[in-house]
Amino acid sequence: MNNKANGKLTNLSKILRRNMTAEEKHLWYDFLKQIPLTVNRQKVIGNYIADFYCAEASIVIEVDGYQHGTYIGRSDDLKKEQYFNSLGIKVLRYSNKDVNSNFENVCEDIWLHITGEKPQ
Repeated sequence: MNNKANGKLTNLSKILRRNMTAEEKHLWYDFLKQIPLTVNRQKVIGNYIADFYCAEASIVIEVDGYQHGTYIGRSDDLKKEQYFNSLGIKVLRYSNKDVNSNFENVCEDIWLHITGEKPQ
């Protein structure tokens, strides 16, 4: 994959890793950090920062807060998603509400997309 990272975003991605939202922390510490594949937090890919990225599965996981429901937020998300898709990366999106109220289903869905298997 050709994902020339935008060096200007590197510092921002570090800041975002240190200041994850409560939902990102929940998904990271209670699921993604424990799976047997490498998942990167706040990964710079081109001119975008993915919330979580699993290179082995070519999957980006985005956790969307309220700002993603605005017209500008949806437009920016679409551009970001189209860029990732152009690199062969599938984007999985979950709202903060999904993470908070349907955590087990979110984890099962991610696992299914990453491994192709239903969790046991």
